[in-house]
Amino acid sequence: MPNSPHQPDPHDPDARERLGRRIAAHRAKLGWTQQELAERLAVSRVAVSHLESSLSAPGERTVAVRAGASALDPPELVAGTDYPVGKADRPPPVVARHTELDLQLALLDQDLGWIEHTPDAHALALLESWQVRLGALAAELHDPREQVAAAEALERLRRLRDARLTP
Repeated sequence: MPNSPHQPDPHDPDARERLGRRIAAHRAKLGWTQQELAERLAVSRVAVSHLESSLSAPGERTVAVRAGASALDPPELVAGTDYPVGKADRPPPVVARHTELDLQLALLDQDLGWIEHTPDAHALALLESWQVRLGALAAELHDPREQVAAAEALERLRRLRDARLTP
């Protein structure tokens, strides 16, 4: 069955989207600079520039890490692009889409959802344990956005603790 005019032939290299353009679009959607993406990929900003302008093709590792940073799986990132078909099945089919901070903040939200129904002593102990846990994690963060998110969560915990301590 022929492709519709709105669906390019995935086997026609001229009709496929450039992977570099897709990477740039995902980066822009996340509000990251090329430097921020470079730090996440452990490459130089110039390497990111070359990827985005299709001057170089990313390796499997870069595809996997880049996909995870965009909350995509590698096949989703490269599907329908000019990424070499022979290399498209090499990256792992599934990658980590979230950071440790994402996980901890989700768990914190779960705990805070029921903490208002617990006695003050238990709530204060729980808030203190979260402050220690997030404080240790925050000390290890390098990403500026994650540092801000951790600081906001720590401030939220401080306010909740103070509210429990104030009669």
